[in-house]
Amino acid sequence: MERTTTAPETTESRDGRDGEGDADGSVTRRRALAAAGSLGIAGLAGCTALDVATGEPAEFTAGTATVGDATLDESGYELNEVTEETVSREVEVAGTTREVRVTNSVAEYDKAVELLGERYQAAVFAAVATPQVRVLGQAFNPVADLEARELAEIVLSRYENVGELERGSEYTTTVLDADAEVVVFTVDGEIEGTGVSTELELHVGSPVEAGGDFVLPLAAYPAAFSDGENVRRMMNGIEHDPA
Repeated sequence: MERTTTAPETTESRDGRDGEGDADGSVTRRRALAAAGSLGIAGLAGCTALDVATGEPAEFTAGTATVGDATLDESGYELNEVTEETVSREVEVAGTTREVRVTNSVAEYDKAVELLGERYQAAVFAAVATPQVRVLGQAFNPVADLEARELAEIVLSRYENVGELERGSEYTTTVLDADAEVVVFTVDGEIEGTGVSTELELHVGSPVEAGGDFVLPLAAYPAAFSDGENVRRMMNGIEHDPA
């Protein structure tokens, strides 16, 4: 599957409503998530056996987590795009500073929903893959320390004027043959660029290990759309291709 590389400083938001005459009457697609660096995904790194003890930059690249075509046919979601984002940070360990470059992958899917007689590309699903990293014997695994509420902020970049998250139910489902705990949140927000306000439901999965990566599933949609079963199908249908 083709990957699209987009630098954080060039990421733009596109209007959520249809201004270009899509054949199905739905809104024009836009990126569901901002560049990985601006989402805070830069810190989503775990540990691997590779240590870096030289002065050269340490580079780690994630594979790609995507959803299989059969699952897409069942759930009604369509691929928006797959992007790679490379972010750099300096890490100091034992008095020594190293530059670490991490390339994350984000596969973004969306679905048009009808609200108040208009169609909006307002349901979004994302599969984030981030590489595992160890530098100078010290593991960096912020993804394990992030709470579900913090992870929810990633997918909320899709919406504007978002209120306070309310934590609701929890369930367990399968992601890449592993059990993933999923927390459901509700929140009021506007579909970006439309001024349409609605209650949103978010499904935030815990990251699971996949080879040398962590894979994180996220979803959000208008609560009235009741798309929880399809979100679960999407999580179950995630596939991982190593870098």
